[in-house]
Amino acid sequence: MPRIILSLCLGFISPSPLAQPAESDTGLSPADNKLSQSETAIAAADKDPRLPLRQLRLFTQVFEQIRQGYVEEVTDTELLENAIAGLLTELDPHSVYLNEESYGDLEESSSGEYGGLGLEVATEDGVIRVVSPIDDSPAAKAGVQAGDLIVKMNDHPVRGMSLQKAIEKMRGEKGKPIKLTVFREGEDSTIDINVVRDIISVSAVRSRLLEPSYGYVRVAQFQRNSGADFVAALEELKEGSEEQTLKGLVIDLRNNPGGLVPASVEIADALLDSGTIVYTEGRLPSANHSFEATEGDMLEGVPVVVLVNGGSASASEIVAGALQDHGRAAILGTQSFGKGSVQTVIPLGDGRAIKLTTARYFTPNGRSIQAEGIVPDISVERAEIRPYNIPERVREADLEGHLETADTDNDKTKDGDANTKEDLTADNQLYEALNLLKGFYLLGNK
Repeated sequence: MPRIILSLCLGFISPSPLAQPAESDTGLSPADNKLSQSETAIAAADKDPRLPLRQLRLFTQVFEQIRQGYVEEVTDTELLENAIAGLLTELDPHSVYLNEESYGDLEESSSGEYGGLGLEVATEDGVIRVVSPIDDSPAAKAGVQAGDLIVKMNDHPVRGMSLQKAIEKMRGEKGKPIKLTVFREGEDSTIDINVVRDIISVSAVRSRLLEPSYGYVRVAQFQRNSGADFVAALEELKEGSEEQTLKGLVIDLRNNPGGLVPASVEIADALLDSGTIVYTEGRLPSANHSFEATEGDMLEGVPVVVLVNGGSASASEIVAGALQDHGRAAILGTQSFGKGSVQTVIPLGDGRAIKLTTARYFTPNGRSIQAEGIVPDISVERAEIRPYNIPERVREADLEGHLETADTDNDKTKDGDANTKEDLTADNQLYEALNLLKGFYLLGNK
């Protein structure tokens, strides 16, 4: 339907770069007892009962009033793009028109790749501070170091520049050089570093061991490679844990806005042995899909806790809902965002596209989470941890002349293990997730 309306708009509005040039300020070509281009299109619309003739006439009138009477001159191209954008934005919050810049940003975000230097940066005292250069990135190879203060880019001062503007200046086409002038602690003067931009790949999946046999995987976004990155992270955690076995895993999906459905399906599939992961329903046959798990659970039933909150949306809810319905994971945190709709990106062939809501998705048990969200199995609000003084308790080991334990070697081992544990007191939700995993493990052994 949107394509039909669009083609009619381009047919009866003149002038337009996609229509034949106009010969008068009204936008209508001389008729000489013939129907104008606009009238011809409207006459054709009369034969199609789906098209509201009155609204089409109203559209042409409003369009003409704007192009003739608006306080500032607006090109027909701008007006038509605004009209197209309006067709989509009034449908729902997620259907949008993507111009060339927006479409490029979406592609970059989905792929996790961009042309740039490979720097994590922040603002500090009006200049740009290098938090860390990405390993093997152009910036790292050129000698940029963590802690460097970028004061100029191509000899232009950056003081007062917003972080987003600085990032835009550092990004660019592969092979294009940029000169960074940095101040480095311990140096008497600034240093000029020439960096040649390259394609930077950034994974949205990060992992670590919370304790020797308890793993943690953070998925910040669902990009094209997130599924493969998640599988690789699990393999790495298994190899790095004691005796190459995990006792439990935390998957952190908090504040994950979603992304690509195939990536979320791959992540859920890695932990499920069979059954439906998610299915979608829409008006077009092509919008109806059912995604099934393939045989094989990478962790072979090891307990899993998934962290969600109000910022967990879309593809995050696919993963959480699938693992919850199959009883494969406990969901902990707060109720998720509730975006249960699927958007399809439809390229328009000229560097532009539309993102159109084409279906709703449902969890394996048939739950639509649109405007409802995933309700956690265990509700834990994020707490603000404030330090306060606790009187130090006296233990037996503190008493003068206390008896030593018989198994001193075992005590040393325990002390050594304690030193490898991560302090999670600042993140109460993660702390509770780890405790829950330990409980699952203990009950499983019994």
